[in-house]
Amino acid sequence: MSQATKRKHVVKEVLGDFVTPTENQQIVKVIGSRGNNLHETITAQGETFLVSMPTKFRKNIWIKRGDYVIVDPIEEGEKVKAEISFILYKDHIQYLQKQQLWPESFKEEQQAQDTTNKRQDKDEKDEAEDVSDSEDDESDLFVNTNRCNYQYIESEEEDSEDEDEDEEKRTENGS
Repeated sequence: MSQATKRKHVVKEVLGDFVTPTENQQIVKVIGSRGNNLHETITAQGETFLVSMPTKFRKNIWIKRGDYVIVDPIEEGEKVKAEISFILYKDHIQYLQKQQLWPESFKEEQQAQDTTNKRQDKDEKDEAEDVSDSEDDESDLFVNTNRCNYQYIESEEEDSEDEDEDEEKRTENGS
């Protein structure tokens, strides 16, 4: 199977399937990446441990801090105590919440995160409305949040001074 075909099947499986954790699996939150396909996670009870990413997900699916995953425990593991079996996205989380399988402590975190996201969205919309009054509407452009935002203001005074100088030169030359 080619790499592209493998990626297509893995992505389809992750995005399309709605799974529920079995009795030995658990839902954990990723709190950081430790390199070498290891991720530090925290359970709903507050226990932290390392989990490994299986080879089928490597270079195909990306997870980041704050994502939720379903893990299978590894009995012989001392430092790495589990392996990721499924990555949960927003639709999967909503499905698990409807099935009453979502841990209570993660519900509180999710609600707090949603309120802060709504607040940020509202602030961004307010800023966008202030900017949209100008003639050049650039609100649909990509904004790199890793860089400082600078406001560039074109001055009309410089333009008029340049025009006055050009006019004076023309009158001196007899044009």
